[in-house]
This record gives sequence, C-alpha cells and structure tokens, in this order.
Amino acid sequence: MKRTLALATLLASGLVLGAAAQTQPTAAAPDGPAKIAVIAFQVAVAQTNEGQRNFADLKKKYQPQESQLKAQNDEIENLTKQLQAQGASLSDVARAAQARTIDEKKKKLDRDAEDLRTEGGQEANEMYSTLASKVYDVLATYAQQQGYTLVLDVSQQQNPILFALPSTDITKVVVEAYNQKSGVPAPPAQAAAPAGSAVKPAPKPAAKAPATH
Repeated sequence: MKRTLALATLLASGLVLGAAAQTQPTAAAPDGPAKIAVIAFQVAVAQTNEGQRNFADLKKKYQPQESQLKAQNDEIENLTKQLQAQGASLSDVARAAQARTIDEKKKKLDRDAEDLRTEGGQEANEMYSTLASKVYDVLATYAQQQGYTLVLDVSQQQNPILFALPSTDITKVVVEAYNQKSGVPAPPAQAAAPAGSAVKPAPKPAAKAPATH
C-alpha cells in the first residue's frame, strides 16, 4: 500500500541534521597536517541502541493507524474489482452509485493518510532532532580526541565525496561510543518485518562514499 507513514524517509531529513550541527561550537583546528574522517551520520543516529528503540516504539505507536489504512485500501480495491466485474450487468444508476461510493472512500483514505503522515512526521522529526543533537556531541568529542580536523557526512544526498578509505569511516565507532555513554541496551533481535512495513532497517554504512547525485 502506498499510503503509509514513510518514517525512514522522514527520519533522514538533512534539514534536521543541519540544524543540530549548526548549534554546536566550532573547535579550534590542531597544529599539523589535516586529518579527515567520514561518517554516515543519519545511519549512525538510526543504528544507536536508543535510536532503534525509539524508532521501534514509534512504529508500534502508529501500527494501528497503519493497519486501518491498509484495511481501507483493501476495501477500495475490492469494490473497484466488483464494479469492473459487474459493471455491465448494473443499471446506470447503480453503477454511478457504486463509483461514487468508491470515490468517497478514496478521498477519506487520502485524508486519513495525510493526517497520519503529518502527525507521525512531526513526532519523528522531533525525536530524530533530539537524538541527532546528542549523537553529534559524542561525534564532536571523539573527533577532537582523535585529532580530526574535518569530519564529512556521506549520508547527505548531495555530497562531493566520491571515494573514502574504510579506515576513515568512523560511523561504527561513534555509534559504539554513544551506546556506551547512553547506557541504553541493544534491542532484542526481532523477526523480519512484514512486507509493507513503514519502518525499514537502517542500511549498513558503506566503505565507499556514494557518488554525487
């Protein structure tokens, strides 16, 4: 079903990430040659134990509404198939009434889906922004301790990085550092999510940065 709450997209908002980063102070550059690292920041936020827990809770919260939308969509599809199969045998009045019923149900489904996207999107962005700010603090501390002069985010859609050695990717170590600081335990292993699930697992950070779009 297309009318679902696409949390994975909402949580990957670069605007939220940019706002979190802009609130942090700029550290003085250490003496010596530049030392650069890369991080898939949005992936890091989603893969922290706290992020996985919060995203799972959000998915669970909106699952009843998701199920209701799917039921509405299934009903519309069944009514449409019935109209197509029986249309020739129906009177003009009956056929028009059936078509009107389907149209009204489609409009209601669109309204309900939009309400869910708006409500869920706002909550998801607020949750992501709060967590991203905390993960950024850990990132900044780690980068300064390791003497990095520049950390580039490869999870942004528009980035100039065409290649990066795996050794420069600090995504995993920042996630581990945040998990240790937060004290949130790893979530229990779960069965594979059913098809059409709104929240999809975050991708593993790649050794090579994506090419510029």
